[in-house]
Amino acid sequence: MTFLTFYGGVNEIGGNKILLEDKGTKIFIDFGKSFAQDRKFFEHFLKPRKSNGINDHLRMGILPDIPGIYRDDLMEFAGRKLVEPDVQGVLISHAHADHVDNASFLHEKIPLYMGETCKGVLQALDERGKNFERAILDFAPLGSKQGDPPTQRIINTFRSGKKFKIDSLEINPLHVDHSVPGAYGFIIYTSEGPIVYTADLRRHGTRGDMTEEFISEAKAAKPIALLAEGTRITDLESDENEQKVYNESLNVISNCNNLVFVDFNFKDVDRVRTFYNIAKKTGRKFVVKMKDCRYLKYFHNDKNLDIPNYDDEHIIIYKLRQRSGTFSNSDYYGDDSYYSRLPNAKSPIEIAQHPDKYLCALGFYSFNSLIDMNPNAGAVYIHSASEPWTEEQEFGVERRDNWIDHFSMEQHQIHCSGHAKGQDLLDMVKEIDAKMLYPIHTDHPEEYKKITDKITIIEQGKKYKI
Repeated sequence: MTFLTFYGGVNEIGGNKILLEDKGTKIFIDFGKSFAQDRKFFEHFLKPRKSNGINDHLRMGILPDIPGIYRDDLMEFAGRKLVEPDVQGVLISHAHADHVDNASFLHEKIPLYMGETCKGVLQALDERGKNFERAILDFAPLGSKQGDPPTQRIINTFRSGKKFKIDSLEINPLHVDHSVPGAYGFIIYTSEGPIVYTADLRRHGTRGDMTEEFISEAKAAKPIALLAEGTRITDLESDENEQKVYNESLNVISNCNNLVFVDFNFKDVDRVRTFYNIAKKTGRKFVVKMKDCRYLKYFHNDKNLDIPNYDDEHIIIYKLRQRSGTFSNSDYYGDDSYYSRLPNAKSPIEIAQHPDKYLCALGFYSFNSLIDMNPNAGAVYIHSASEPWTEEQEFGVERRDNWIDHFSMEQHQIHCSGHAKGQDLLDMVKEIDAKMLYPIHTDHPEEYKKITDKITIIEQGKKYKI
């Protein structure tokens, strides 16, 4: 028999953790962080304690209390009994935190399966700086000494359309378009029939053809179950697309003879490409943070992405003020020491000498560099990410606006979502026409009742026979 148990993504956006059991084989589909559950109890200065192992996460319901799936070192620190894992693998759909970050806590004997590009993004994240709650590809066991080699996880990579097996299950990973490269949906062939998992996807992106290919394959499979995201299920109408982001941003920047700041998630490879191309078109240099050089390195290695490397002639590496405050090369360490010495590395003081020659992809968390750049009134700030949707983010917007007002900057909201709009989701579910729909990754699962009565509104931790 085949069963699904939903430990995350239930009446919330993100946190997907879905256990699939079939003929003695157990796999998880994603193992992401639930921001909603985490925010119930923790914030910036109140965090789960590393010294308590995994106990804080388990006791507060941030992680499901399932024996045999978590690292031995975390269980020992928590005073828990050690149990050998009986899960054969975890399918990772893409590198967003709400789909992968809680894999940091999983037992190293449980293999992770992910796209090759997804692995590259995670490697870039590691190089930017890892912590206790984001140690996916490898980790330092609690109690290990500085200099001890990390524990390596078992990582198996795949490419779109190349089927593979995990014990009795056959998986067909199919690329989809999303706001991070290397995103996949899955068709999983069980003893009862195919199960389709959409993960996160959109039809209006630059590679909508990949999503259409996935939908076509999913429909042809005649699935017994469809696990469909519904992030924007209530947003029925929208004319957004990446070309519109390009056109509107180009218009704003072309009419600016001042400094330009753009704010977006650097994992969004389409947005990187958009603003890089605008910088070239308008005779500006594209300024990136040292930390984001790691992304460029891995994006550039994937020739399908068509992204420049950090040493490209149109790119400037931003030298943030560190230690001595003099932008001396000795102020930087690790990989940053290398990046700071490259001929295309510049300080904010140097950028301030010709502000109309730069497009700064630095974002809100680099706003203190405005103090060094001291732009004239009329500098442009483009926010190219989703609007705030939590109270905490609202406070951040207030602070952001204070900076913008202080420096008399123009503010523009120009964005294209990584998630399909509601009508596209409804059309997709109708087209695939599964025997049963299980809405996930949504605050409004009941909206799908508009187009189907073959629907199960899932409950947290409940086991469903398929």
